[in-house]
Amino acid sequence: MADFSHILSTRPDFDDSDREWLHHLVADWQVIADLSFADLLLVIQNGDGDYVVAEQCRPSTAITLRTEDLLGEKLDISMYDELSEAMKSETSFHSSVLRSVGRATVCNVYAPVRHNGKALGLVLRETNLATRESNGRYETESINAGKTLFDMIPRGQFPYHYSVLNQRHNARVADGFIVLEANGIVRYASPNAISCFRRLGGLNTMNGEYLSEFGTRLLHINDVVPESLPLVLSGKADIDCELEANHSVVSMRSLPLFGPSERTGAVILCRDVTEVLRRERELQTKNATISEIHHRVKNNLQAVSALLRLQARKTKSQEVRKELEEAQRRVQTIALVHEGLSQTADEVVDFDKVISSLLKMSIELASQNQKITIDFVGKFGMLAAQDATPLSLVLTELVTNAVEHGFEDKESGHIKISVGRGGDNLNIIVEDDGDGIDSEASHGMARPSGSGLGTQLINTFVTNDFGGTVRWEQRHEGGTRVVLDIKLRVPGVA
Repeated sequence: MADFSHILSTRPDFDDSDREWLHHLVADWQVIADLSFADLLLVIQNGDGDYVVAEQCRPSTAITLRTEDLLGEKLDISMYDELSEAMKSETSFHSSVLRSVGRATVCNVYAPVRHNGKALGLVLRETNLATRESNGRYETESINAGKTLFDMIPRGQFPYHYSVLNQRHNARVADGFIVLEANGIVRYASPNAISCFRRLGGLNTMNGEYLSEFGTRLLHINDVVPESLPLVLSGKADIDCELEANHSVVSMRSLPLFGPSERTGAVILCRDVTEVLRRERELQTKNATISEIHHRVKNNLQAVSALLRLQARKTKSQEVRKELEEAQRRVQTIALVHEGLSQTADEVVDFDKVISSLLKMSIELASQNQKITIDFVGKFGMLAAQDATPLSLVLTELVTNAVEHGFEDKESGHIKISVGRGGDNLNIIVEDDGDGIDSEASHGMARPSGSGLGTQLINTFVTNDFGGTVRWEQRHEGGTRVVLDIKLRVPGVA
Protein backbone atom coordinates (compact mmCIF):
# COMPACT_ATOMS: atom_id res chain seq x y z
CA MET A 1 0.00 0.00 0.00
CA ALA A 2 1.25 3.50 -0.84
CA ASP A 3 2.40 5.70 2.05
CA PHE A 4 2.47 9.48 2.37
CA SER A 5 6.09 9.94 1.29
CA HIS A 6 5.63 7.69 -1.74
CA ILE A 7 2.55 9.61 -2.88
CA LEU A 8 4.41 12.92 -2.55
CA SER A 9 7.23 11.50 -4.68
CA THR A 10 4.80 11.27 -7.61
CA ARG A 11 5.02 15.06 -7.84
CA PRO A 12 8.52 15.86 -9.16
CA ASP A 13 7.63 19.57 -9.14
CA PHE A 14 7.53 19.50 -5.31
CA ASP A 15 10.85 20.52 -3.81
CA ASP A 16 12.11 19.50 -0.37
CA SER A 17 10.59 22.55 1.32
CA ASP A 18 7.18 21.78 -0.23
CA ARG A 19 7.25 18.20 1.05
CA GLU A 20 8.42 19.37 4.45
CA TRP A 21 5.50 21.83 4.63
CA LEU A 22 3.01 19.05 3.91
CA HIS A 23 4.65 16.76 6.46
CA HIS A 24 4.45 19.58 8.99
CA LEU A 25 0.77 20.06 8.18
CA VAL A 26 -0.27 16.44 8.71
CA ALA A 27 1.87 16.21 11.85
CA ASP A 28 -0.31 18.88 13.50
CA TRP A 29 -3.73 18.73 11.86
CA GLN A 30 -5.25 16.33 14.42
CA VAL A 31 -6.27 19.34 16.51
CA ILE A 32 -8.38 20.67 13.61
CA ALA A 33 -10.17 17.35 13.15
CA ASP A 34 -10.86 17.09 16.89
CA LEU A 35 -12.12 20.66 17.30
CA SER A 36 -14.26 20.40 14.15
CA PHE A 37 -15.64 16.90 14.87
CA ALA A 38 -14.80 16.17 11.22
CA ASP A 39 -12.67 13.89 9.05
CA LEU A 40 -9.82 15.48 7.11
CA LEU A 41 -8.31 14.30 3.82
CA LEU A 42 -5.20 15.72 2.19
CA VAL A 43 -5.77 15.62 -1.58
CA ILE A 44 -3.10 16.17 -4.23
CA GLN A 45 -2.97 15.64 -7.99
CA ASN A 46 -0.74 12.86 -9.25
CA GLY A 47 1.25 12.90 -12.46
CA ASP A 48 -1.82 11.79 -14.45
CA GLY A 49 -3.92 14.68 -13.18
CA ASP A 50 -6.08 12.52 -10.92
CA TYR A 51 -6.94 13.72 -7.43
CA VAL A 52 -5.73 11.16 -4.87
CA VAL A 53 -5.83 11.00 -1.08
CA ALA A 54 -2.29 11.49 0.21
CA GLU A 55 -3.16 11.36 3.93
CA GLN A 56 -6.21 11.26 6.18
CA CYS A 57 -7.07 12.20 9.75
CA ARG A 58 -9.97 10.89 11.83
CA PRO A 59 -11.40 12.89 14.76
CA SER A 60 -10.94 11.43 18.24
CA THR A 61 -13.87 13.52 19.53
CA ALA A 62 -16.55 12.13 17.19
CA ILE A 63 -17.42 9.02 15.21
CA THR A 64 -15.38 8.92 12.02
CA LEU A 65 -17.04 8.87 8.62
CA ARG A 66 -14.14 6.88 7.19
CA THR A 67 -13.50 3.49 8.71
CA GLU A 68 -11.56 2.41 5.61
CA ASP A 69 -8.03 3.52 4.74
CA LEU A 70 -8.12 5.87 1.73
CA LEU A 71 -4.39 6.46 1.18
CA GLY A 72 -3.63 6.39 -2.53
CA GLU A 73 -7.33 6.19 -3.48
CA LYS A 74 -8.63 8.40 -6.31
CA LEU A 75 -11.57 10.67 -5.58
CA ASP A 76 -14.72 10.30 -7.65
CA ILE A 77 -14.38 11.96 -11.06
CA SER A 78 -17.68 13.80 -10.43
CA MET A 79 -15.82 15.92 -7.84
CA TYR A 80 -13.02 17.04 -10.18
CA ASP A 81 -14.66 20.30 -11.29
CA GLU A 82 -15.14 21.61 -7.76
CA LEU A 83 -11.69 20.31 -6.77
CA SER A 84 -10.11 22.29 -9.60
CA GLU A 85 -12.09 25.37 -8.61
CA ALA A 86 -11.10 24.94 -4.97
CA MET A 87 -7.41 24.75 -5.96
CA LYS A 88 -7.70 28.25 -7.46
CA SER A 89 -9.48 29.75 -4.45
CA GLU A 90 -7.67 32.17 -2.14
CA THR A 91 -9.81 31.15 0.86
CA SER A 92 -11.69 28.11 2.10
CA PHE A 93 -14.03 26.81 -0.58
CA HIS A 94 -17.49 25.41 0.27
CA SER A 95 -18.98 22.72 -1.94
CA SER A 96 -22.32 23.66 -3.46
CA VAL A 97 -23.71 20.13 -3.08
CA LEU A 98 -24.18 17.77 -0.18
CA ARG A 99 -22.70 14.31 -0.58
CA SER A 100 -23.29 10.94 1.06
CA VAL A 101 -20.72 8.85 2.87
CA GLY A 102 -22.41 5.65 3.88
CA ARG A 103 -25.68 6.71 5.50
CA ALA A 104 -24.36 10.12 6.50
CA THR A 105 -25.05 13.39 4.71
CA VAL A 106 -21.78 15.27 4.39
CA CYS A 107 -20.83 18.87 3.73
CA ASN A 108 -17.42 19.29 2.08
CA VAL A 109 -15.19 22.32 2.63
CA TYR A 110 -11.77 22.65 0.97
CA ALA A 111 -8.72 24.54 2.20
CA PRO A 112 -6.11 25.05 -0.54
CA VAL A 113 -2.59 24.37 0.72
CA ARG A 114 -0.03 26.85 -0.59
CA HIS A 115 3.65 27.20 0.06
CA ASN A 116 5.88 29.91 -1.39
CA GLY A 117 3.09 30.83 -3.83
CA LYS A 118 2.70 27.26 -5.10
CA ALA A 119 -0.58 25.34 -4.81
CA LEU A 120 0.34 21.95 -3.30
CA GLY A 121 -3.09 20.41 -2.76
CA LEU A 122 -6.28 20.61 -0.71
CA VAL A 123 -7.35 19.74 2.80
CA LEU A 124 -10.89 18.37 2.52
CA ARG A 125 -12.99 18.69 5.67
CA GLU A 126 -15.88 16.21 5.65
CA THR A 127 -18.55 17.29 8.13
CA ASN A 128 -21.30 14.89 9.11
CA LEU A 129 -24.33 17.19 9.35
CA ALA A 130 -25.73 15.00 12.13
CA THR A 131 -22.96 16.43 14.40
CA ARG A 132 -24.36 19.94 13.89
CA GLU A 133 -27.76 19.21 15.41
CA SER A 134 -28.60 20.51 18.90
CA ASN A 135 -25.11 21.80 19.64
CA GLY A 136 -24.42 23.29 23.06
CA ARG A 137 -21.80 25.81 24.15
CA TYR A 138 -19.02 23.19 24.23
CA GLU A 139 -19.66 22.05 20.66
CA THR A 140 -20.16 25.58 19.33
CA GLU A 141 -16.90 26.94 20.78
CA SER A 142 -14.98 23.85 19.67
CA ILE A 143 -16.33 23.95 16.10
CA ASN A 144 -15.71 27.71 15.74
CA ALA A 145 -12.11 27.31 16.90
CA GLY A 146 -11.65 24.41 14.49
CA LYS A 147 -13.04 26.46 11.61
CA THR A 148 -10.68 29.32 12.39
CA LEU A 149 -7.65 27.00 12.32
CA PHE A 150 -8.94 25.42 9.10
CA ASP A 151 -9.36 28.86 7.46
CA MET A 152 -5.75 29.67 8.40
CA ILE A 153 -4.45 26.94 6.04
CA PRO A 154 -5.03 28.83 2.74
CA ARG A 155 -3.35 31.93 4.21
CA GLY A 156 -0.26 29.92 5.18
CA GLN A 157 -0.88 30.57 8.88
CA PHE A 158 -1.31 26.89 9.69
CA PRO A 159 0.79 24.90 10.29
CA TYR A 160 2.71 27.44 12.30
CA HIS A 161 5.95 28.67 10.75
CA TYR A 162 7.97 28.94 13.94
CA SER A 163 6.66 26.09 16.04
CA VAL A 164 8.97 25.39 18.98
CA LEU A 165 7.13 22.35 20.33
CA ASN A 166 9.12 20.29 22.81
CA GLN A 167 6.17 18.90 24.74
CA ARG A 168 6.67 15.43 26.18
CA HIS A 169 2.99 14.95 27.02
CA ASN A 170 0.92 16.22 24.12
CA ALA A 171 -2.37 17.72 25.24
CA ARG A 172 -5.40 16.83 23.11
CA VAL A 173 -8.74 18.56 22.62
CA ALA A 174 -10.55 15.86 24.60
CA ASP A 175 -8.21 16.46 27.57
CA GLY A 176 -9.48 20.04 27.89
CA PHE A 177 -9.33 23.33 26.01
CA ILE A 178 -9.71 27.04 26.72
CA VAL A 179 -10.74 29.68 24.16
CA LEU A 180 -9.17 33.13 24.63
CA GLU A 181 -10.16 36.48 23.18
CA ALA A 182 -7.45 38.48 21.43
CA ASN A 183 -6.71 40.36 24.69
CA GLY A 184 -6.15 37.10 26.61
CA ILE A 185 -9.50 37.00 28.44
CA VAL A 186 -11.07 33.57 28.81
CA ARG A 187 -14.20 33.32 26.67
CA TYR A 188 -14.82 29.65 27.31
CA ALA A 189 -13.23 26.80 29.25
CA SER A 190 -14.29 23.19 28.73
CA PRO A 191 -15.18 21.10 31.80
CA ASN A 192 -11.94 19.10 31.56
CA ALA A 193 -9.89 22.31 31.36
CA ILE A 194 -11.64 23.67 34.47
CA SER A 195 -10.83 20.41 36.27
CA CYS A 196 -7.16 20.73 35.30
CA PHE A 197 -6.86 24.20 36.82
CA ARG A 198 -8.81 23.19 39.93
CA ARG A 199 -6.21 20.52 40.59
CA LEU A 200 -3.63 23.29 40.40
CA GLY A 201 -5.57 25.20 43.06
CA GLY A 202 -7.72 27.47 40.88
CA LEU A 203 -11.13 27.22 42.54
CA ASN A 204 -12.65 30.40 41.10
CA THR A 205 -14.40 30.70 37.74
CA MET A 206 -11.94 31.64 35.01
CA ASN A 207 -14.47 32.85 32.42
CA GLY A 208 -14.10 36.60 31.91
CA GLU A 209 -10.64 36.67 33.55
CA TYR A 210 -7.23 37.13 31.99
CA LEU A 211 -5.80 33.61 31.86
CA SER A 212 -2.32 35.00 32.52
CA GLU A 213 -3.48 36.51 35.82
CA PHE A 214 -5.54 33.47 36.75
CA GLY A 215 -2.60 31.14 36.10
CA THR A 216 0.10 33.15 37.87
CA ARG A 217 -2.06 33.39 41.01
CA LEU A 218 -1.68 29.64 41.36
CA LEU A 219 2.07 29.92 41.81
CA HIS A 220 3.77 30.19 45.19
CA ILE A 221 7.16 31.44 46.31
CA ASN A 222 9.99 29.16 45.11
CA ASP A 223 7.72 27.43 42.55
CA VAL A 224 9.46 26.74 39.25
CA VAL A 225 8.14 29.09 36.55
CA PRO A 226 8.75 27.95 32.95
CA GLU A 227 10.06 30.68 30.66
CA SER A 228 7.35 29.95 28.11
CA LEU A 229 4.48 30.23 30.64
CA PRO A 230 3.59 33.90 29.88
CA LEU A 231 3.38 33.19 26.14
CA VAL A 232 1.21 30.12 26.70
CA LEU A 233 -1.21 31.83 29.09
CA SER A 234 -1.56 34.85 26.80
CA GLY A 235 -1.98 32.72 23.66
CA LYS A 236 0.45 34.84 21.67
CA ALA A 237 2.66 32.06 20.30
CA ASP A 238 2.51 28.41 19.32
CA ILE A 239 4.38 27.11 22.33
CA ASP A 240 3.91 24.73 25.22
CA CYS A 241 4.89 24.30 28.85
CA GLU A 242 4.08 22.39 32.02
CA LEU A 243 2.64 24.27 35.00
CA GLU A 244 3.25 22.67 38.40
CA ALA A 245 1.38 23.83 41.50
CA ASN A 246 -0.52 22.35 44.43
CA HIS A 247 1.29 18.98 43.92
CA SER A 248 -0.26 18.70 40.44
CA VAL A 249 1.10 19.23 36.92
CA VAL A 250 -0.82 20.42 33.86
CA SER A 251 0.65 20.28 30.36
CA MET A 252 -0.49 23.17 28.15
CA ARG A 253 -0.12 24.17 24.53
CA SER A 254 -1.10 27.52 23.03
CA LEU A 255 -2.53 27.70 19.49
CA PRO A 256 -2.91 31.32 18.32
CA LEU A 257 -5.96 32.01 16.13
CA PHE A 258 -5.57 34.43 13.21
CA GLY A 259 -8.00 36.21 10.91
CA PRO A 260 -7.03 37.64 7.52
CA SER A 261 -5.14 40.54 9.08
CA GLU A 262 -4.64 40.03 12.83
CA ARG A 263 -4.64 37.64 15.75
CA THR A 264 -8.19 37.05 16.97
CA GLY A 265 -7.55 34.88 20.01
CA ALA A 266 -6.14 31.49 20.92
CA VAL A 267 -6.97 27.95 21.92
CA ILE A 268 -5.13 26.57 24.95
CA LEU A 269 -5.04 22.77 25.16
CA CYS A 270 -4.72 21.39 28.71
CA ARG A 271 -3.90 17.96 30.08
CA ASP A 272 -3.50 16.80 33.68
CA VAL A 273 -0.22 14.82 33.65
CA THR A 274 0.26 14.49 37.41
CA GLU A 275 -0.01 10.71 37.48
CA VAL A 276 1.96 10.31 34.26
CA LEU A 277 4.88 12.28 35.72
CA ARG A 278 4.67 10.40 39.00
CA ARG A 279 4.99 7.08 37.19
CA GLU A 280 7.85 8.42 35.06
CA ARG A 281 9.75 9.55 38.15
CA GLU A 282 9.19 6.17 39.83
CA LEU A 283 10.45 4.44 36.69
CA GLN A 284 13.52 6.68 36.56
CA THR A 285 14.29 5.86 40.20
CA LYS A 286 13.85 2.15 39.50
CA ASN A 287 16.07 2.30 36.41
CA ALA A 288 18.76 4.21 38.30
CA THR A 289 18.66 1.60 41.08
CA ILE A 290 18.97 -1.30 38.62
CA SER A 291 21.88 0.39 36.84
CA GLU A 292 23.62 0.98 40.16
CA ILE A 293 23.17 -2.68 41.14
CA HIS A 294 24.72 -3.85 37.87
CA HIS A 295 27.58 -1.37 38.37
CA ARG A 296 28.29 -2.66 41.87
CA VAL A 297 28.08 -6.31 40.75
CA LYS A 298 30.58 -5.51 37.99
CA ASN A 299 32.95 -3.89 40.51
CA ASN A 300 32.67 -6.85 42.87
CA LEU A 301 33.32 -9.33 40.08
CA GLN A 302 36.32 -7.33 38.92
CA ALA A 303 37.66 -7.45 42.47
CA VAL A 304 37.25 -11.25 42.47
CA SER A 305 38.95 -11.40 39.08
CA ALA A 306 41.87 -9.35 40.41
CA LEU A 307 42.23 -11.67 43.42
CA LEU A 308 42.30 -14.73 41.15
CA ARG A 309 44.95 -13.06 38.98
CA LEU A 310 47.12 -12.29 42.02
CA GLN A 311 46.73 -15.83 43.30
CA ALA A 312 47.68 -17.23 39.90
CA ARG A 313 50.89 -15.17 39.91
CA LYS A 314 51.90 -16.46 43.33
CA THR A 315 51.35 -20.18 42.73
CA LYS A 316 54.30 -22.27 41.61
CA SER A 317 52.20 -24.97 39.96
CA GLN A 318 51.72 -24.41 36.23
CA GLU A 319 48.54 -26.50 36.26
CA VAL A 320 47.02 -24.53 39.15
CA ARG A 321 48.06 -21.25 37.53
CA LYS A 322 46.30 -22.19 34.30
CA GLU A 323 43.08 -23.15 36.13
CA LEU A 324 43.10 -19.89 38.11
CA GLU A 325 43.67 -17.85 34.96
CA GLU A 326 40.71 -19.58 33.27
CA ALA A 327 38.53 -18.90 36.32
CA GLN A 328 39.66 -15.27 36.28
CA ARG A 329 38.76 -14.99 32.60
CA ARG A 330 35.27 -16.42 33.18
CA VAL A 331 34.60 -14.04 36.06
CA GLN A 332 35.80 -11.12 33.92
CA THR A 333 33.41 -12.22 31.16
CA ILE A 334 30.41 -11.99 33.49
CA ALA A 335 31.67 -8.63 34.82
CA LEU A 336 31.74 -7.13 31.31
CA VAL A 337 28.13 -8.19 30.68
CA HIS A 338 27.08 -6.39 33.87
CA GLU A 339 29.08 -3.35 32.74
CA GLY A 340 26.99 -3.25 29.57
CA LEU A 341 23.78 -3.59 31.58
CA SER A 342 24.80 -0.76 33.93
CA GLN A 343 24.83 1.65 30.97
CA THR A 344 21.21 1.10 29.94
CA ALA A 345 17.88 1.71 31.63
CA ASP A 346 16.56 -1.66 30.44
CA GLU A 347 17.48 -5.20 31.39
CA VAL A 348 18.84 -5.66 27.87
CA VAL A 349 22.27 -5.20 26.38
CA ASP A 350 23.61 -4.48 22.89
CA PHE A 351 25.26 -7.88 22.61
CA ASP A 352 27.29 -7.07 19.49
CA LYS A 353 29.22 -4.38 21.39
CA VAL A 354 29.71 -6.54 24.48
CA ILE A 355 30.81 -9.72 22.72
CA SER A 356 33.26 -7.94 20.43
CA SER A 357 35.33 -6.60 23.33
CA LEU A 358 34.95 -9.83 25.29
CA LEU A 359 36.30 -12.05 22.54
CA LYS A 360 39.19 -9.73 21.74
CA MET A 361 40.12 -9.83 25.43
CA SER A 362 39.85 -13.64 25.42
CA ILE A 363 42.20 -13.89 22.45
CA GLU A 364 44.76 -11.61 24.12
CA LEU A 365 44.69 -13.66 27.32
CA ALA A 366 44.91 -17.05 25.61
CA SER A 367 47.44 -16.30 22.86
CA GLN A 368 51.20 -16.55 23.21
CA ASN A 369 52.25 -13.40 21.37
CA GLN A 370 50.44 -14.72 18.28
CA LYS A 371 48.69 -12.60 15.67
CA ILE A 372 45.12 -13.88 15.78
CA THR A 373 42.29 -11.91 14.19
CA ILE A 374 38.52 -12.23 14.53
CA ASP A 375 35.61 -10.92 12.50
CA PHE A 376 31.81 -11.12 12.65
CA VAL A 377 29.14 -11.72 10.01
CA GLY A 378 25.58 -10.82 10.99
CA LYS A 379 24.21 -9.26 14.17
CA PHE A 380 23.14 -10.64 17.53
CA GLY A 381 21.04 -7.54 18.33
CA MET A 382 19.68 -6.75 21.76
CA LEU A 383 19.67 -9.58 24.31
CA ALA A 384 18.19 -9.82 27.77
CA ALA A 385 20.65 -10.18 30.66
CA GLN A 386 19.33 -13.67 31.36
CA ASP A 387 20.53 -14.76 27.89
CA ALA A 388 23.55 -12.50 27.46
CA THR A 389 25.61 -13.91 30.36
CA PRO A 390 25.52 -17.63 29.44
CA LEU A 391 25.92 -16.92 25.71
CA SER A 392 28.97 -14.76 26.48
CA LEU A 393 30.52 -17.63 28.42
CA VAL A 394 29.80 -20.09 25.59
CA LEU A 395 31.44 -17.90 22.93
CA THR A 396 34.48 -17.00 25.03
CA GLU A 397 35.03 -20.69 25.79
CA LEU A 398 34.85 -21.52 22.09
CA VAL A 399 37.29 -18.76 21.12
CA THR A 400 39.68 -19.59 23.94
CA ASN A 401 39.57 -23.26 22.97
CA ALA A 402 40.37 -22.34 19.35
CA VAL A 403 43.37 -20.22 20.39
CA GLU A 404 44.78 -22.70 22.90
CA HIS A 405 44.32 -25.87 20.82
CA GLY A 406 43.83 -24.85 17.19
CA PHE A 407 46.69 -22.32 17.03
CA GLU A 408 49.02 -23.91 19.58
CA ASP A 409 51.99 -24.13 17.20
CA LYS A 410 51.01 -21.31 14.83
CA GLU A 411 52.22 -17.71 14.66
CA SER A 412 48.90 -16.41 13.31
CA GLY A 413 45.32 -17.44 12.79
CA HIS A 414 41.82 -16.23 12.03
CA ILE A 415 38.46 -16.82 13.73
CA LYS A 416 35.14 -16.08 12.05
CA ILE A 417 31.78 -15.88 13.84
CA SER A 418 28.63 -15.96 11.69
CA VAL A 419 25.26 -15.11 13.22
CA GLY A 420 21.77 -15.65 11.86
CA ARG A 421 18.85 -14.43 13.97
CA GLY A 422 15.19 -15.03 13.32
CA GLY A 423 13.11 -13.69 16.20
CA ASP A 424 14.20 -15.66 19.27
CA ASN A 425 16.16 -18.28 17.30
CA LEU A 426 19.92 -17.95 16.91
CA ASN A 427 22.21 -19.89 14.60
CA ILE A 428 25.87 -19.28 15.38
CA ILE A 429 28.88 -20.71 13.54
CA VAL A 430 32.37 -20.33 15.02
CA GLU A 431 35.15 -21.24 12.59
CA ASP A 432 38.93 -21.17 12.84
CA ASP A 433 41.72 -22.04 10.40
CA GLY A 434 43.75 -23.91 13.02
CA ASP A 435 44.92 -27.52 13.20
CA GLY A 436 41.44 -29.06 13.34
CA ILE A 437 40.07 -31.71 15.68
CA ASP A 438 39.69 -35.43 15.99
CA SER A 439 36.00 -35.98 16.69
CA GLU A 440 34.51 -38.56 19.02
CA ALA A 441 30.79 -39.22 19.56
CA SER A 442 29.26 -38.25 22.85
CA HIS A 443 25.54 -38.29 23.55
CA GLY A 444 24.62 -37.74 19.92
CA MET A 445 27.09 -34.90 19.35
CA ALA A 446 30.81 -34.52 18.69
CA ARG A 447 33.32 -32.86 20.90
CA PRO A 448 37.06 -32.11 20.49
CA SER A 449 39.48 -34.58 21.99
CA GLY A 450 41.26 -33.31 25.05
CA SER A 451 38.37 -30.98 25.99
CA GLY A 452 37.56 -30.47 29.64
CA LEU A 453 35.61 -28.00 31.75
CA GLY A 454 35.27 -25.54 28.87
CA THR A 455 33.46 -28.04 26.66
CA GLN A 456 31.29 -29.13 29.55
CA LEU A 457 30.27 -25.52 30.14
CA ILE A 458 29.44 -25.09 26.46
CA ASN A 459 27.33 -28.24 26.30
CA THR A 460 25.55 -27.46 29.59
CA PHE A 461 24.60 -23.90 28.66
CA VAL A 462 23.57 -24.71 25.09
CA THR A 463 21.53 -27.83 25.85
CA ASN A 464 20.18 -27.15 29.35
CA ASP A 465 19.80 -23.34 29.42
CA PHE A 466 18.88 -22.69 25.79
CA GLY A 467 17.43 -26.06 24.81
CA GLY A 468 19.69 -26.03 21.76
CA THR A 469 22.30 -28.16 20.02
CA VAL A 470 26.04 -27.93 19.42
CA ARG A 471 28.04 -29.70 16.71
CA TRP A 472 31.83 -29.88 16.42
CA GLU A 473 32.98 -30.44 12.85
CA GLN A 474 36.16 -30.59 10.83
CA ARG A 475 36.29 -27.53 8.57
CA HIS A 476 36.66 -28.41 4.86
CA GLU A 477 39.41 -25.81 4.36
CA GLY A 478 41.17 -26.99 7.49
CA GLY A 479 40.47 -26.09 11.09
CA THR A 480 37.42 -26.42 13.31
CA ARG A 481 33.79 -25.50 12.78
CA VAL A 482 31.32 -25.34 15.70
CA VAL A 483 27.61 -24.90 14.94
CA LEU A 484 25.21 -23.68 17.65
CA ASP A 485 21.43 -23.68 17.27
CA ILE A 486 19.72 -22.09 20.27
CA LYS A 487 16.47 -20.45 21.28
CA LEU A 488 16.61 -17.35 23.48
CA ARG A 489 14.78 -17.74 26.77
CA VAL A 490 13.47 -14.17 27.00
CA PRO A 491 11.19 -13.42 24.02
CA GLY A 492 10.29 -10.01 22.64
CA VAL A 493 13.78 -8.40 22.82
CA ALA A 494 14.81 -7.04 19.43
